[in-house]
Amino acid sequence: MKIAKVGVSSSDGLPLYWEEAKSELMQRDRILRKLIPGCDSFPVAATDDPFVTLSRSLIGQQISIVAAERVWSNFSIACPGCTPSEVLAAGQVVLISCGMSKRKSEYILDLATHFHNQKLHVQTWSDMSDEDVISELMQIRGIGRWTAEMFLIFNLHRPNVLPLDDPGLLKGISINYFSGEPVSRSDMREVAANWEPWRTVATWYLWRSLDSVVS
Repeated sequence: MKIAKVGVSSSDGLPLYWEEAKSELMQRDRILRKLIPGCDSFPVAATDDPFVTLSRSLIGQQISIVAAERVWSNFSIACPGCTPSEVLAAGQVVLISCGMSKRKSEYILDLATHFHNQKLHVQTWSDMSDEDVISELMQIRGIGRWTAEMFLIFNLHRPNVLPLDDPGLLKGISINYFSGEPVSRSDMREVAANWEPWRTVATWYLWRSLDSVVS
């Protein structure tokens, strides 16, 4: 399998493999051939700090975007450096005062503990397989497979992630490949087999295809 260059270009902010992936996907897949030219570029995450990225993911779980932004704003004031040691020093009472539930504050503290105690192989994630990184992240309370896959896409910029539990991808495949009919995980895998090794890129354009869909 082709080894993609992982990282972000300083000139356009796109992952290094993005243009090559777009070209190959448009050659192989008639649906993506139509979708890709009309979509915006990949939105690289605002920060590459893994602790910040994962903290935001946990804070945003199961609440609205507006609510998540409000809690994050409060959290940023309480812990302006957003470091593991700062979060641990703040403690649960402060985190709850930011608007988090008791359980979510426990998730953030567990995340901070994993980073502070160096239980995670952060420095070698770039050399680890997708599945190994996912397995390690799922040791943290509150982080499931979907959250770990989003981390692979938006923080580590991995090119071949297929988030089968993502409702946006499910809807995108249903609308674009099955005329809106229900699709199974098996159907999703069958469609995505043609995207290797660029499943992240195809997933992104399936997400973007929903922007013009009226719910």
